[in-house]
Amino acid sequence: LEQLMELAGLSVAEAVYDVAAEEGGKKKRVLLVCGPGNNGGDGLVAARHLVHFGFDATIVYPKRSSKPHFINLVKQCEDMNIPILDFIPMDSNNTGEEEEGYYDVIVDAIFGFSFRGTAPREPYATSIANMVTLQKNQQSKPLLVSVDVPSGWDVDGGDLTGTGFCPDVLVSLTAPKLSSKKFQGRHFVGGRFLPPAIAEKYGIKMPPYPGK
Repeated sequence: LEQLMELAGLSVAEAVYDVAAEEGGKKKRVLLVCGPGNNGGDGLVAARHLVHFGFDATIVYPKRSSKPHFINLVKQCEDMNIPILDFIPMDSNNTGEEEEGYYDVIVDAIFGFSFRGTAPREPYATSIANMVTLQKNQQSKPLLVSVDVPSGWDVDGGDLTGTGFCPDVLVSLTAPKLSSKKFQGRHFVGGRFLPPAIAEKYGIKMPPYPGK
């Protein structure tokens, strides 16, 4: 699990790097909103890699996991002086780039493929609503990147509860989930861990990987 999470988080960081580079490399301030499970762990790993890539990362981690691996991931981020907040700072995100709370990219790493179509609970319902607000209202709109499944979406059916959460970029891990059919935006497939025998057994047809 730890190795898979490391590779998944690296995939997310590389996708953020790619979309930021397409903006002339100017999008450098990244806010990563992390949930309590493995999806959140991917976000913690991604934050560390993004700092190595030259980004200014900030983590929002409302409910910290008590599992040893997650405690270690937090310690690794703290050792790199990555700020870890309890909630998304909203007051300074609605104006210009000089504001301290301005972010160029927001990474949604709250819920993953295990989420089903029930309304998200607090504090994550507020986190999702705040990401939607920042995406719509910030003067220079941040890119919103979701990890594996947009948070609040049913893994198969999409946004069944009407959150209005529509990321600009989706990074599917291992393989795209059924809900990705309802996603409209830039789509990456990272963490290609699926062995050919398993893909053949379940009839999964992976998209081609053209490389660069």
